[in-house]
Amino acid sequence: MIANLIYWITERRWLFVAFATGALLFLLPPPSGLSMAGYRTLVIVVVALVLIVFEPIPLPAVAMLILAFEVIFGIASPDMVAKSFMSDAVFFIMGSLMLAVSIVKQGLDTRLALGIIRLTGNKTWKLVAGFTTISALLSSFIGEHTVAAMLLPVALTLIHYADRDPRKVTGLTSLLLFSIAYGSTIGSIGTPSGGGRNVIMLEYWSQFGIHSITYLEWMKYAYPILLFEIPLTVLILWWTFKPEKKILDTGVRKLVVKVAKSGRMTARQILAIFVFVLIFLGWVFLSDSIGLGIVALIGVFLYLALGLVEWEDLNRNTNWGVIVLFGAAISMGFQMRQTGAAMWIAHLTVDGLSSVISNLPAIRGTVAVVLTTVLSNLMSSSATVAMIGPIVLNMGGDPVVMGFTTAISSAFGYFTVVAAPACMIVYSCGLLRAVEFVKAGWKMALMSIVVLILVSQLWWPLLR
Repeated sequence: MIANLIYWITERRWLFVAFATGALLFLLPPPSGLSMAGYRTLVIVVVALVLIVFEPIPLPAVAMLILAFEVIFGIASPDMVAKSFMSDAVFFIMGSLMLAVSIVKQGLDTRLALGIIRLTGNKTWKLVAGFTTISALLSSFIGEHTVAAMLLPVALTLIHYADRDPRKVTGLTSLLLFSIAYGSTIGSIGTPSGGGRNVIMLEYWSQFGIHSITYLEWMKYAYPILLFEIPLTVLILWWTFKPEKKILDTGVRKLVVKVAKSGRMTARQILAIFVFVLIFLGWVFLSDSIGLGIVALIGVFLYLALGLVEWEDLNRNTNWGVIVLFGAAISMGFQMRQTGAAMWIAHLTVDGLSSVISNLPAIRGTVAVVLTTVLSNLMSSSATVAMIGPIVLNMGGDPVVMGFTTAISSAFGYFTVVAAPACMIVYSCGLLRAVEFVKAGWKMALMSIVVLILVSQLWWPLLR
């Protein structure tokens, strides 16, 4: 019994560390300039980050803890917490996971997987490079959420045919899934349509009367960073996760046989593709007016109404825990903004480094990048840009350069499951551990910051 108790305590040690840290911080007075509600929100953030990174309890349990603490600590009323929990972004995650189930149900995932293999070849490193490149290029035009949702079933099919027991191919699994998540994330910086945060910065430039940046001009600034990051991302992932199979020959043969046995495409599969094309067009052309999530839910409705998937399939195969976790993360970011906690961090950083910034102008961009990266890993990237955009534009220096560094670095959400929707979507399959995001994320963040600074110093002056 004692041995079992010791084992249980050992397994839950990070839970005790998180609670002990939270209790200690809770007893301390709030720092100057920060409200009690804002301080308590930051305490919840610290506790949640420890639990999310080290995962001593299931992540959906962390989500419920966040929501409960927001009410118990007096940060918001139950109704306000409920409202902050559900948003169009949560609808999108839920709808995307259901659409992936629908695609698998129709067997389209195997055909797509075979198509990508014919494009890249069956060597693992080529597949990783292919997934990263395709994700990055597509997401630069249609958004990271859409691309991650589209490619997840394809990667899962390749993993399934590589080995029926995913525990035997954990390295391969991590490589393929992270190539989609990080590829989609780095691609979102490429054009204004890659992410809502880009449009927010364009709006700030317009409001401040600073400079009008066209779609093509944005690409001239941001696309070189994207292109540099693609091969570096492949190298980082290959360095971090060692695949068990360097060549997917057996898996590819099984896949070819599977597709051959299924024969020519059926009318139901063609109808499923047609519906998905409609959803895709809706994401591209209607998301600004009715939201990404509503478009996804309309797509789920069409699949159900046309009999292409049954509700039992969606109910059984949708990862509801991920949806709850994402909603809780959105709620936590909302409370950081409402209570002034995020703004307090921004002002604390800028005020603390004001003498350095004024004496060393070259440091301004680095401060903006680091500040934006930290905040975008704690709350949504769009909210980060919306909140600190005016601050960095008033920090001095070239406002166009400062704006680009802020908008681009808001995409560096690599560290946790909840940092970016693309990370959340690949995590939903249940084959990744939360600690793996930290394992690869810090390398990705460091690489991205270095590339951004180098391009901003060497390439951007030539465009001015």
